[in-house]
Amino acid sequence: MHGDLRVQFSLIIAVYNRKDELRELLNSLVEQTDKNFEVIIVDDGSAEKLEPVALNYSGKLYIKYDYKQNSGAGLARNYGCKKATGNYFIFLDSDCIVPKHYIENVRKELYTRYTDAFGGADAADKNFNTLQKAISYSMTSLFTTGGIRGNKKSVDKFQPRSFNMGISREAFQDIGGFSELRVGEDPDLTLTLWEKGFQTRFFPDCKVFHKRRATLNKFARQVYHFGIARPILNQRHPTYTKVTFWFPSLFMIGTIIAVLCGLFYFFISQKLYHFAVWGAYSSTITVIREISLIPFILLCFYSILVISDSSIKNKSLTVGLLSWVTTFVQFFSYGFGFLQSFIALNILKQKPQKTFPSHFYTQ
Repeated sequence: MHGDLRVQFSLIIAVYNRKDELRELLNSLVEQTDKNFEVIIVDDGSAEKLEPVALNYSGKLYIKYDYKQNSGAGLARNYGCKKATGNYFIFLDSDCIVPKHYIENVRKELYTRYTDAFGGADAADKNFNTLQKAISYSMTSLFTTGGIRGNKKSVDKFQPRSFNMGISREAFQDIGGFSELRVGEDPDLTLTLWEKGFQTRFFPDCKVFHKRRATLNKFARQVYHFGIARPILNQRHPTYTKVTFWFPSLFMIGTIIAVLCGLFYFFISQKLYHFAVWGAYSSTITVIREISLIPFILLCFYSILVISDSSIKNKSLTVGLLSWVTTFVQFFSYGFGFLQSFIALNILKQKPQKTFPSHFYTQ
């Protein structure tokens, strides 16, 4: 049914715990201007079953609820698709809130120019807390990794992410759904689509508000595992390997060098002049000292840029300062995970399933 404009939407929501966030998402779906869709809730082994939350909306939404043993988001979504009746699946994370014109805008995009799969942006709602806004900035800004995750203006080669992704039933079944990856399953799905000749697009008017992780520690762990996943994806899809994937690791190394250069300039180099043995080399030390200041200045300039840009966009200096923290947490966590994974897989020639078993599940 490729290219069929009679689009019937099935919204697949895989959820693990997060009762309150699920309720917020369902509230936003009730407010949709286009109500022609079904909702499939897949409770992926939550400690407290979420059926009462889902059934509370049975009079407001066409909703189905299923409970299964925990298997990870990918398999839970696959399970939900088997229960769906629509010919176009939309995946939403349970920690998202959907603007009221979302479904209407998705339908307009597909009717205007049909595509096998689409992705939309994520943003921070004005009611989110300070940390959620800072994390959202770090994940989406042009000055952070948001600038290398895929050019949203280039709508014909966009990598959808599973927090806001749509795909036709035909394409989903052709590639066999989500793979055995626990982390990085959404780019893996997109790259498989491209290898099979399917098309993806970015829908600029179909954003969601994404709460993301609630603490810095959880955020750091999440992006660390994203970093580990990238070399695994590069092995599975070598055609789509990019130099930009190295940027967070290079940034991490560059930041360490810049800090060391700053320490040398402000502290160590001053002490060297007090030793007579260095007298003959004082001019050399001066040159080295001045050069060492350059990386530190660049680091300071970047920090000011991030703080200023986030403060202006969020209209809050507090969010701007915290965005500086979350940006460096993101780069260091992702960069370290990427280096660890790259060394293990490409230098030590280890098997990803054996080295990083938590990134896979058995189907």
